[in-house]
Amino acid sequence: MSSLSRRNFLQAAAATAAAGLIAGPTTTPVAAAPDSGPKFQLGIVTYNVAAKWDLPTLLKVLTDTKIGNVEFRTTHAHGVEPSLSSSQRQDVKKRCADAGVRIWGLGSVCEFQSRDKSEVEKNIEDCKQFVGLAHDLGAKGVKVRPNALPRGAPPIPVEKTLEQIGKALIPCGKAAADAGVEIFVEVHGQTTQNSPNMKKIMEHCGHPAVGVCWNSNGTDVVKGSVAESFKMLVPWLKSCHINDLYKDELGVYPYRELFRLMRGVGYDRVTLCEVGRTPGSVQDGTEMLKYYRALWTELTRG
Repeated sequence: MSSLSRRNFLQAAAATAAAGLIAGPTTTPVAAAPDSGPKFQLGIVTYNVAAKWDLPTLLKVLTDTKIGNVEFRTTHAHGVEPSLSSSQRQDVKKRCADAGVRIWGLGSVCEFQSRDKSEVEKNIEDCKQFVGLAHDLGAKGVKVRPNALPRGAPPIPVEKTLEQIGKALIPCGKAAADAGVEIFVEVHGQTTQNSPNMKKIMEHCGHPAVGVCWNSNGTDVVKGSVAESFKMLVPWLKSCHINDLYKDELGVYPYRELFRLMRGVGYDRVTLCEVGRTPGSVQDGTEMLKYYRALWTELTRG
């Protein structure tokens, strides 16, 4: 399907909502054609839409909007942190299960590019703490990130930093594998987010429990397409962040193409809404996510 005009796109979203797709599937099973939709699902990163919502509020909104996956970003009001006691972890796990929400991941801010070796070691240990929490919650994985190149003098060669990050991810991957979870390395940070550089990080790591979290960056786009970047990173694709979907209609980021590429490789995991603004109220956030689900449904049609 070709890109829609903005008016038609909004009309399509409204039609989708009217058809009940915003509210999710009906309770009556309906036989579907093999290619009736993507294998991947919609979810949300609590950064930044849900940053101020406590856990009961967050779960209610996800239930109301029929969004079934969440990545709990650290420091947010939901309070899902490694500091939780064993009983508190079981309570979070039960609350999410009762709401029909899958804990997809934990969004840590662990990063490994520092020129200070002790800082890198601290981040590895912090990552292991999140791995333990992910195991206890039944989450799929832990998100970590590179966050640009190290500052200061003397300058460090880019290749050396990429190798350092990749090798620091190996003990994280080993801990994750032992716990039955995965490490999602966000394609993040100035220079480090460039697809060729992320590819090198993954090659330096080489642990099967470690993969990439696609982050829908402008640097993915080459001559209007993400195909080249996608081909480069798809061998390690384990998770995905998406942001303002209307950018596809404006020609800024080709989400329809990204979703088509994902369908083509049988990607069956998640695409997580990570919009960089916080709604003024819970009601505003709920309405935004309903609209977002409608746009996602339209763009994933193929």
